[in-house]
Amino acid sequence: MKHRYIGKTGLRVTPICLGTMTFGTGADKKESFAIMDKAYNRGINFFDTAELYPVPPSAHHAGLTETIIGEWMKEKPRDSIILASKVAGAANGWFVPPIRHGLTAADRFHMTKALDASLKKLQTDYIDLYQVHWPDMSVPIEETLEVLDGFVKAGKVRYIGTSNDTAYGLSKANEVSRFKNLSRYESIQNNFSMLNRRALDEIATLCKKEEISLLPYSPLAGGVLTGKYNKTKLYPLEYRFAKYLNNKDSRVRAQADRFLNTKTLSSVDKYLDIAKEYDISLTTLATAWSMHFDFVASTIIGATNTTQLDDTFAALEFKIDDELMKKLDAVHNDILYPMG
Repeated sequence: MKHRYIGKTGLRVTPICLGTMTFGTGADKKESFAIMDKAYNRGINFFDTAELYPVPPSAHHAGLTETIIGEWMKEKPRDSIILASKVAGAANGWFVPPIRHGLTAADRFHMTKALDASLKKLQTDYIDLYQVHWPDMSVPIEETLEVLDGFVKAGKVRYIGTSNDTAYGLSKANEVSRFKNLSRYESIQNNFSMLNRRALDEIATLCKKEEISLLPYSPLAGGVLTGKYNKTKLYPLEYRFAKYLNNKDSRVRAQADRFLNTKTLSSVDKYLDIAKEYDISLTTLATAWSMHFDFVASTIIGATNTTQLDDTFAALEFKIDDELMKKLDAVHNDILYPMG
């Protein structure tokens, strides 16, 4: 398996990263261990988590995922794993985290508490890549970066990154880092899939010019790119967006509408035909598409059981050639930005 470097770092990672946001609720401890074992034994060395996980976030479960990972890592050589985690962003935006009494911020107080708690749960003395889960528009970026730089200097964090950020936010942060001689964001973790190509508009150029890596999450668009939602309109309740469609929270329902609408389902129908033509699953095709780009270091995948990993891992052996890429691009050109 070929490895790739994240940004200008020494983090040499596999092209697939195991995301863990289901661990603790979507997958219990035993199944979570089995999923991590299967990934590790396949050669995957990159694991991503967050202080808020599992999702959907709740005060009762927050931190459970990191605790499970910490217990699992005790039996593995620590330096064989590249571990990423995230600190919750500001509580004044689209989402109020159910931790620290809903007062989170990317400031010295909250970030220090978050890192210390994560290290304890993960049972390690350092995190390889520590990311801000989403930007804080109130706290000056200088303060956030100075705190993160302090973590790096203290040896608690090797490198830093951002997540759910914009091209402006990333470039602004890294210009401040350059001016003040602080650690810079080496990666940006954003939603990126065949149904959500927004990163190709601006972020891709920034990543290539500045040697910053994109770490795409949701390459299957929350499961929509498996094709399972195209088979019936009566979605089983274990499907994520079936739950979201019936949620009383308008923000949660809006997520379902974004991922599951006429344009996304029409796109998936076309992608399913292409996958059938190449005799692979749509899951494999969608994962391979995300891994295809040179500014992508590692694609973050997820699972609630071990069998779901098979089609995902098959993408490690499947390469998208120019002819296939033209067919996939034609779908997007026919149905532009299906997720908005």
